[in-house]
Amino acid sequence: MYQYLNLSEVNQALAAFKLYSDLKIEYGADNEVKKIYDELLKTIGEYTKQIDKLEKPSLKEPNDLETIKSLRTDGPRKLWDKIPDDIYDKMAGAVLGRFAGCILGVPVEGMSVEAMRKLAGDTNTAFPPVDYWNGVYNMEGIQYGKTLRKKYTKSAMESVGVDDDVTYTLLGLLILEKYGYNLTTEDVGKAWLELLPVACTAEDVALKNLKKGISAYEAADIDNPFVQWIGADIRSDPWAYACAGYPEKAAELAHKDAYLSHRRNGIYGAMFFAAVEAAAFAVGTAEEAVRIGLSEIPSECALYNDIVWALEKSPEIHNYLDARKAVDERFAGMHVVHTNNNACLVVFGLMMGGGDFTKVISEVVAMGLDNDCTGATAGSIMGALLGKKGISEHWYKNFNNKVESYITGYPEFAIDDVVERFIKLVKKLYGATVIL
Repeated sequence: MYQYLNLSEVNQALAAFKLYSDLKIEYGADNEVKKIYDELLKTIGEYTKQIDKLEKPSLKEPNDLETIKSLRTDGPRKLWDKIPDDIYDKMAGAVLGRFAGCILGVPVEGMSVEAMRKLAGDTNTAFPPVDYWNGVYNMEGIQYGKTLRKKYTKSAMESVGVDDDVTYTLLGLLILEKYGYNLTTEDVGKAWLELLPVACTAEDVALKNLKKGISAYEAADIDNPFVQWIGADIRSDPWAYACAGYPEKAAELAHKDAYLSHRRNGIYGAMFFAAVEAAAFAVGTAEEAVRIGLSEIPSECALYNDIVWALEKSPEIHNYLDARKAVDERFAGMHVVHTNNNACLVVFGLMMGGGDFTKVISEVVAMGLDNDCTGATAGSIMGALLGKKGISEHWYKNFNNKVESYITGYPEFAIDDVVERFIKLVKKLYGATVIL
């Protein structure tokens, strides 16, 4: 796997630089130290630019959709000729499943397994969690400037609290309703400028570049070291919901969205999960859906190989500890919010949980890394597979049919309305074949 840089020597050198700088400033050499410091910053910046220019194009990992399609394995592409009569149950399951997995993960996002265990012990919460947390750290903190963190706990929950993994699903719905199935990356960029007030990592870079007047097709390419991180795949759900039963179309729309902020495996993560989720509406098991998802990305890209590894490794994975150990060993040094390591955790959870919604999201969140994202994705897939009827009521009863967002002009949505609006899009996609 990747041999990431070990910066321990650089960090030691910088620590020594700081110590000597402090000493000489105390001796009165402020101006001289500041001059040397400015030169150091300039030099680091120049080397960073040199690294950024080290582009190694890969015929196995293209960014454009047509070339990606040419490198796929055979797949079903489209699973329905007409919409089945259980579409409402399936759509409600997918939407509620995403919200549940996300909200379960929010209080422990990015925490180590040990820290999550401690929180569970401190709050008398089962671990892995089989219901929402009884308490969280920083109870009075505010998530995305809107929802108190205590509102993500079992006793205080009144709605689906605000989170990016929820907001992008709602934003995708608005984009589809405005631009339709022939939307472009430029359309997505316009919607972001109009509706998205804040963003993180790759999305933040793309949004800032759009505001500078940079084209939507180039917004991912400038000052963006995050292009293979998880941001695009957490945005995959709306394209899947609107293309239920049609994984190829879901992957195409996910590509148009992802291209705004991501490249290579960052794009493939969005396409893969969009296809998996779209397939989950129509197949009987998570493994079937995952294998269909693989057929929508390049067969020799890193993500494809990693997902195949996760499927082959799954018989050895019995719990969250096995999953985390396997991923930490394979992806040593990879950032905790990268696409590939987190995608494998989702696969492990799906394979481990079988048809048990609670076990899947419980184990996936307990695995850690970017676990509000992975919990949301796993919950979405399981919800589409099982339908609302396959999800225990305790996962959604305290949502009270409300979901909060930070989308400009859209502070709150009714969950039932979100479900109906996605179904309306599906009806439009399938046209005259609709049997509802």
